[in-house]
Amino acid sequence: MSDAAKAPKAKKATKPKAPAAHPKYSVMIAAAISSLKDRTGSSRQAIMKYICANYKVDAAKAAVHLRMALKRGVAAGTLKMARASGKGAGSYRLGEKAKPAAKKAKKP
Repeated sequence: MSDAAKAPKAKKATKPKAPAAHPKYSVMIAAAISSLKDRTGSSRQAIMKYICANYKVDAAKAAVHLRMALKRGVAAGTLKMARASGKGAGSYRLGEKAKPAAKKAKKP
């Protein structure tokens, strides 16, 4: 390794990132599922349609972010799959962790 490779590059003055014009995807997904009120769970396509209609998001970029947010939500327990396999396998419901968190209030 030469010394030139180790030398830190001069950092450009970066602008602070502008906040997104929409809430987190996890919040948008929870809002979509609760407002769609599907008995068998809400499909990814239905959630995507709701998010695109109600929030300022780019549909092409949102598809990837939505898929990853759904995967993270299922892993964390805030969302759950409507069914493991078969009909309704691509649908999601709010998990148990998401519901009690909204109802809890701190007591003095």
